[in-house]
Amino acid sequence: MRVVIFCDMEGIACIENWEQVAGGKPLYEQARKLYTDEMNAAVRGARAAGATHIDVVDCHGAGGGYSFRSFLPDRLESGAQYVFGHPWARYTTAFEEGCDAILFVGAHAMAGTPDGVLCHTVSSESWYNAWINDTLVGESGILAAVAGCWDVPAVFVAGDEATCREVTALLGDSVMTAPVKKGLGRYSARSMAPKDACALIEMSLAQVLSRDKSEWPKPYKPTSPVTFKVELASPDGVNDFKGRSGVEIAGPRTVLSTADTFWEAWDQFWYRN
Repeated sequence: MRVVIFCDMEGIACIENWEQVAGGKPLYEQARKLYTDEMNAAVRGARAAGATHIDVVDCHGAGGGYSFRSFLPDRLESGAQYVFGHPWARYTTAFEEGCDAILFVGAHAMAGTPDGVLCHTVSSESWYNAWINDTLVGESGILAAVAGCWDVPAVFVAGDEATCREVTALLGDSVMTAPVKKGLGRYSARSMAPKDACALIEMSLAQVLSRDKSEWPKPYKPTSPVTFKVELASPDGVNDFKGRSGVEIAGPRTVLSTADTFWEAWDQFWYRN
């Protein structure tokens, strides 16, 4: 079994403040440890279920040189390969090589979720909302749709309760969730102790990967043609998308990208190296 784990910081237990997830801030180093430990728990759970190839992707844009490099290298769990420094939602190598499932650790809720801890969609400053066809999605939905283009299902999510609720609504009740905290607002939470959160992630992830694949959620494959729509925070944001093939400026703050598959729509919309 081959799996890929996409990780973010905002959904980690005991994290509820931007300064914990911003590279170089005093609280960031402690949060990096929490982040790395939950990811390590996921790796152990995948190995326990028989995964023979595990790719782990650091998806957290911490800012500057820390972006997509927040794991602590000297704490990494053995038995996996780690992807650092890759642009967000553009890592497809695992899918192209053959992959059975995508897993989310540290996931956060979409923008505007009242009980979503540090909720946002891609950029808290630049984006308000995003839709795939007519479905409002957050970052987990975007990643699940990317994976679905290679027929890879998203089967597990760890994060706050709002995130688990969001992913279940999108993918169905057969997705395994590991809620490690409950949002009391955007900047406060009632959280599990880190050791308990790691134990829950390891146990739950091993459990879902041990199931027959027929019990997993189906790959998320939006109906073709696929339109990805983004409501930007300000009108000047549309300038970044002018002149791109397949991308339409549909309003002062609205951008549309349409193609036969979600990956094609995303590929012509989102930045590259």
